[in-house]
Amino acid sequence: MSRLTQKKVLLGVSGGIAAYKSVEILRQLQTEGVEVRVVMTDAARRFIQPLTFEALSHKEVYTDLFTDEGDLNIRHIELAKWPDAILIAPATAHLLGRVANGLADDLLTNILLSTESRVFVAPAMETQMYANAAVQNNLDVLRSRGYTFIGPASGPLASGDSGLGRMEEPETIVEALAQALSGREDLAGKHVVVTAGRTEEDIDPVRFITNRSTGKMGFAVAERAVARGARVTLISGPSELKTPRGAERIDVRSVAEMEAVTRTAFEDADVLVMTAAVLDFRPRVVSSQKIKKDSGPLSLVLEPTHDFLVDLGREKGHRVVVGFAMETENAEENAKKKLEAKGLDLIVLNDLNVVGAGFAVDTNVVTLFDRDGNRQACDRASKLDVSDRILDWVVGSWA
Repeated sequence: MSRLTQKKVLLGVSGGIAAYKSVEILRQLQTEGVEVRVVMTDAARRFIQPLTFEALSHKEVYTDLFTDEGDLNIRHIELAKWPDAILIAPATAHLLGRVANGLADDLLTNILLSTESRVFVAPAMETQMYANAAVQNNLDVLRSRGYTFIGPASGPLASGDSGLGRMEEPETIVEALAQALSGREDLAGKHVVVTAGRTEEDIDPVRFITNRSTGKMGFAVAERAVARGARVTLISGPSELKTPRGAERIDVRSVAEMEAVTRTAFEDADVLVMTAAVLDFRPRVVSSQKIKKDSGPLSLVLEPTHDFLVDLGREKGHRVVVGFAMETENAEENAKKKLEAKGLDLIVLNDLNVVGAGFAVDTNVVTLFDRDGNRQACDRASKLDVSDRILDWVVGSWA
């Protein structure tokens, strides 16, 4: 049985010369056992006729937002609810810009604004267009909404030039889709503990110190671990983020609380992914009353908090422990030192000087370092995609 048997994919085709490749994508999806419906933009119909897709799919090709008079179905809602996934191939700069900015002036864009299905995008455009700041901003917006990008690749372009912007080949696109939708259960039976977000330490009953972490990276790791079959315990500092479906969430606030809960969860864990931004310092003295402004200049004496990850790294035994390093200078050197000093199996470096990495953004740019001296650089991607890279390493470490 194929990996994608009984899966349903809506194939959206926009107006680029690479639309001819979409016919082969349809054929390969059908070979994988996928039920495919095709939606075409007006511009796509200038490159290839709907009849081609109809002949291969044996189904109507959808091109119009409005149905025939007397049909009470709202077509874009019906099509938005139908698939397990939506694949846009090719995805032009124009289409991506409309969707990123919430515009819905045809059937395909209405579907994309209405769907709760996972969306995969195969960009196709000239190199100069792909590199344009406006296009890159639109891509970042869509990544932040959970869109998964496949490509683009480098190679010959329609203009005769060669460069980045060419749509990935059909087999590459279908393989990426198959891996994402095949329901891999490579963490089934494993207990993954994820710490996320910031911690807070009181100064007085009103004030406290903290950091800028929002928890987005940790919540993304928890979401992907659940999707890959793990039992997930998510230990979160203060965060407004929604708990990933299927994860058990435990809320904490201080470093001491996070340590206590993490130690307990770690006892029967297989993996610990320590994304939390745990404070390195706390006030030595906490006032029992609000400190008054008229008390004069305030000196706050800080003392180090206990780095309990060092203990867990020393005690881990067969368990896999992943740490994070957020650095602003000598990034790789400092990350490698933490990997060794804390007894970690893998450390994920965030360099705050890199655009697209760090706090309060939906993308990340990381480099993975493991104890065997291996280094993996991950270009800017959604935090969900970065999470899969980390979990891929974890699974590979057991092989």
